[in-house]
Amino acid sequence: MQRFNKRVVLVDDNEVIRMALRAILRQAGFNVVAEGRDGEAVCELVERMQPDLVCLDVVMPKRNGLEALADLRERFPRVKVLMVTGQTDRESVGEMVRMGAAGIVVKPFNAARVVEMVERTLGLTPQA
Repeated sequence: MQRFNKRVVLVDDNEVIRMALRAILRQAGFNVVAEGRDGEAVCELVERMQPDLVCLDVVMPKRNGLEALADLRERFPRVKVLMVTGQTDRESVGEMVRMGAAGIVVKPFNAARVVEMVERTLGLTPQA
């Protein structure tokens, strides 16, 4: 199956969220290669692990997800970034998309929705 070779990095300050995402993605056949707790870790993890996708929380200590997203877009333009957030207002969503997020997973999330968004972001399913 094509998704087994897709490498994913998870970055969220909430360990429970990371554990849930890791379990969902691994069960769906994705290769979770690294995890981080804040926006400062993202670029180093991406450089070292060469993922296809980063699942990136927005609200984190030290460095928020939008700041990290800006760096990722500049340094690693081919890596897809899925924002994981509870911020669903039009302004926040618009800002994430303008900054180059490939998609948004809204917290609280369910497994089917996460897998669907990851597959769509990575081009593993046809766009609706």
